[in-house]
Amino acid sequence: MNGNIHSLETFGTVDGPGIRFVIFTKGCPMRCLYCHNPDTWSAEGGTSMSTDELLEKYESCRNFAKGGITVTGGEPLVQIDFVTELFRKAHEKNIHTCLDTSGIVYKENDSRYDELMKYTDLVMLDIKHIDSERHIALTGQDNKQILAFAQYVSEKNVPLWIRHVVVPNVTDNEDYLYRLGRFVGSLPHVKALDILPYHTMGEVKYKEMGMDYQLEGIPAAEKNQAASARQVVLRGITDQRRGN
Repeated sequence: MNGNIHSLETFGTVDGPGIRFVIFTKGCPMRCLYCHNPDTWSAEGGTSMSTDELLEKYESCRNFAKGGITVTGGEPLVQIDFVTELFRKAHEKNIHTCLDTSGIVYKENDSRYDELMKYTDLVMLDIKHIDSERHIALTGQDNKQILAFAQYVSEKNVPLWIRHVVVPNVTDNEDYLYRLGRFVGSLPHVKALDILPYHTMGEVKYKEMGMDYQLEGIPAAEKNQAASARQVVLRGITDQRRGN
């Protein structure tokens, strides 16, 4: 089976545990205002590559990319059948698999997700905003399916790695962060929590593509802002798990 691939990275260090081979897919229904890869939004273009081709490329760098394979995007679940075949074949070769997703295209009672989860060792889930209306303003989509996907993955006993970006004046709000923590605290299989500071590195790409950058003027978040936000999220997690 072939997938529509945007690009490859052979030395990924922020895409799951260890040094990883990262596959960026094409196509995403969300339009996150701070997305630094708007060139992955369209399902058009890209390079058609088979699962076998990709595994061969991984084997060529496996001596240093020992962490395994991460599929990201775009939104990799747009090509769920392709990702499932890739992960199944990776498991046959004892390769660790990580799905980096927003969960936005998740559909309840779709058996394809059950099949994918059989071969998924880790799900890295980006929760853009815990508030539904704010999520729509930030991404163009409701967060209902994202939260449902988080609960589904947890029910399948697949480890979850939650990520959230702190954007000044957008997500850097104590109430929202605490609510996020309460939700994360309800998920029993969360193995890591990344609260990441917003950066403006994507602005250059937007200008190169002739696109307006919607968050122009909003400053990058400082590391201490992300650290403070993480403490609020952790407080929410703790309160949820203690039943407070």
